[in-house]
Amino acid sequence: MPNRSVDGQIMDSSSRMLENWKEINIKYDWNKWNGTIGDGLMDGCVPFSHQVAGHKCGINSTGVLQHPDGTILKQLQPPPRGPREMLFYKQVYAKDCTDKRLLDLQQHLPKSYGSWAPRESPHELYLKLEDVTRRFLQPCIMDVKIGRRSYDPFASQEKREQQIKKYPLMEEIGFLLLGMRVYQINSDSYITHDQSYGRSLGKDTVKNGLTRFFHNGQVLRKDAISQIISKIQRILRWFESQRQLHFYASSLLLVYEGSPDTVNGMKHKRAETGRQLLQSNGHFPHEALSVQCSLIQVGGTCSQPFCSDLPHNIQHDRTMNGVSGARVEEEIIKEEEAVEVKMIDFAHVFPSDSPDEGYMYGLRNLLTTLEQILKD
Repeated sequence: MPNRSVDGQIMDSSSRMLENWKEINIKYDWNKWNGTIGDGLMDGCVPFSHQVAGHKCGINSTGVLQHPDGTILKQLQPPPRGPREMLFYKQVYAKDCTDKRLLDLQQHLPKSYGSWAPRESPHELYLKLEDVTRRFLQPCIMDVKIGRRSYDPFASQEKREQQIKKYPLMEEIGFLLLGMRVYQINSDSYITHDQSYGRSLGKDTVKNGLTRFFHNGQVLRKDAISQIISKIQRILRWFESQRQLHFYASSLLLVYEGSPDTVNGMKHKRAETGRQLLQSNGHFPHEALSVQCSLIQVGGTCSQPFCSDLPHNIQHDRTMNGVSGARVEEEIIKEEEAVEVKMIDFAHVFPSDSPDEGYMYGLRNLLTTLEQILKD
């Protein structure tokens, strides 16, 4: 098969993709990239409070951060994983992309706003992504790794054995619960389970593990299960229609609304300014709809290209020091959908000329298990 344009479409050969990684390596000096957060928070960013899996903020990792503008910052991994994931987003969201399969794929991914680096550490790169939990009052979140294997075709034998040892049933079950956070109505709090819980589940208990994600302490949320099944079926249909990509060690992020506070299908909440929120509790929660914007304005309009695309209904005001302030007096959020399902984690996506049977196997098994829960 011939190679396609690097600007709009995923390459049909690994060698061509490697050329693009080299371009990224030229643009960014990876030798200066250290992947650490330093002593303080960067440019007003804070640890993302709803992260349920992956490396979290700590001594040797920044984890996932939340930018003051409401987007999510995912630290870029060292080569080749980081450049590969950056290239994936770049090609799927290229403005001149004409590949229908990639255009259709966009609806199943978080929106991408390019890359970002803190002013004090310009060699520390992050992917700047949509926060898909933002519209939820009390988001219940689960990260599910999909596929029959969690290592890619280029993994060393040692890496393969390491991944298989972590969860031997991955090939048979086709998915792994990496972490969950479930809102409990009675206690107005969350219960959490990390990947050690998911790895403890076997063939006979994985359904119970999934069921736990949908129980709010009072009832099993079968409405959420049904809607999530519908969204996963759409993702499966996309995979059944394409033969150009294989996904390894990639996940689905499942989200549903855990709060019972809805009125006539509408959720009502008052947003404070980001400065007020920061002063009151020391961090920006996911629901902060107005924030202290650290971006310099040009002619009264934010100079950053991604601001016009952000899903915020905000009004910009010029402050005394010339820095833009984003203010929202009050916002009523329409409950368009009570659930969300997005594909995430693309450090191991490779060109192919055949269907991704491993990923589809995992999706089908996950759907079967959810349908069984719904029938019980």
